[in-house]
Amino acid sequence: MASMEGRGGGGGEIQPKFNKYAAACAIVASMISIIFGYDTGVMSGAMIFIKDDLKIHDTQVEVLAGILNICALVGSLLAGRTSDYIGRRYTIVVACLIFMTGSVLMGYGPNYGILMAGRCTAGIGVGFALMIAPVYSAEVSSPSSRGFLTSLPELGISIGILFGYISNVIFGKLTLKLGWRLMLGIAAIPSIILAFGITQMPESPRWLVMQGRLGEAKKILLLVSNSKEEAEARLRDIKVVAGIDENCNEDFVKFSKKTQGEGVWKELLLRPTPAVRWILIAAIGIHFFEHAVGIEAVVLYSPRIFKKAGVTGKEKLLLATVGVGLTKFVFIFIATFLIDKVGRRRLLLTSTAGIVASLTVLGSCLTIVEYHNGKNLLWALSLSIISTYVLVAFYNIGLAPVTWVYSSEIFPLKLRAQGYSIGVAVNRLMNATISMSFISLYEAITIGGAFYLFAGVSVIGWFFFYFLFPETKGRSLEEMELLFSKGVRARNESVELQPRSNNV
Repeated sequence: MASMEGRGGGGGEIQPKFNKYAAACAIVASMISIIFGYDTGVMSGAMIFIKDDLKIHDTQVEVLAGILNICALVGSLLAGRTSDYIGRRYTIVVACLIFMTGSVLMGYGPNYGILMAGRCTAGIGVGFALMIAPVYSAEVSSPSSRGFLTSLPELGISIGILFGYISNVIFGKLTLKLGWRLMLGIAAIPSIILAFGITQMPESPRWLVMQGRLGEAKKILLLVSNSKEEAEARLRDIKVVAGIDENCNEDFVKFSKKTQGEGVWKELLLRPTPAVRWILIAAIGIHFFEHAVGIEAVVLYSPRIFKKAGVTGKEKLLLATVGVGLTKFVFIFIATFLIDKVGRRRLLLTSTAGIVASLTVLGSCLTIVEYHNGKNLLWALSLSIISTYVLVAFYNIGLAPVTWVYSSEIFPLKLRAQGYSIGVAVNRLMNATISMSFISLYEAITIGGAFYLFAGVSVIGWFFFYFLFPETKGRSLEEMELLFSKGVRARNESVELQPRSNNV
């Protein structure tokens, strides 16, 4: 028997080497997330100029901000089935091409209608990207480095958001009509470059096994593993969960239509096993809470928050927003190195507790500033800005990366793409809900009240994670269903599971 802690790097075991080829594959796949992050970050500042140029009102601003996520919801659901048909790699190419088209339309943007069409198109591309990049990264990674490599897409988003904020400052100095169009349209250039670059990547070995292409899968596993023995052990485990005899040495086997993907929705939603039901609840829950805590209100509307706190002038607002992007990048970067050492569960619980505290402080400070309207409360202004940065720090040290890592690794192989796409769809729905309602929400219950509400939701999220989330650090993807069949007691790292192989 091997304990979870032992498999995760404790107990004196020798840590396997870090595979550079697998890392390179995950890095390239994660580049699409940089483009998405850029669009999210740049829109926060671009909306200031769009509102002035196109003379649109706050409701139209909310719709413009949130429509990307509604369309991303559709894109993520389409991406799950698409990636099962054409593969993980070419699904990323499709995401790049869709996003490029949307960026061109937004950069052209002669009126609100065309701008919305571009934003919707980009949203579908975002849905594809958010679904496929973590899945691809998880499927090429070994258990010892999977947390690090699967968190790279979230790191990419934070880099993109920071670039977007910096772009606001640079292009904001141009004319009103030209500045925001360049902010949005320039994302088309890296999209087309990345589409060509991704064609040089290998396909996911786990997807190849599901297609019966065992010979190709073995060749790729030899590249992304540190030894021939490790590659063979990983291939055996994948064959077992795919329903293939682990001693089969054929280069190609033929599956029935059902194995090729038919009946997946039935196994996920209509007749799930207890383990799959728990996995689905965990995936939907973590994606729900990632945005229900209100982080999108900070990322997208930080200029408005800082203005409410007392910061004046467009340039000062944009510079304060750059600080949000920088904080996000620094802490997501730190998290990528902690997630395989500290573990998903511990980071998640610590992060959520910090979110509760910082949201409470931010809500209190903004309430005080609003109550003393017209008075210069320097301490409240300073504490509002500090608590905003602390909120972003706690969010990105745990909840942000763990959401994508955890939900991409827990589904069984056959159900992974479409199960993960459900989680991403919920993620985009909540993102859109916050994006499109935050202005109306704070006008109805005050901006301080809005953050108190988010703090209350975060408390519920902490208990949800505590009682329902087992630790997955160091476990192979093929062991996850067994882990989730052990019941609530499996949340403790000391639960012992019998691994299929000690080399995966």
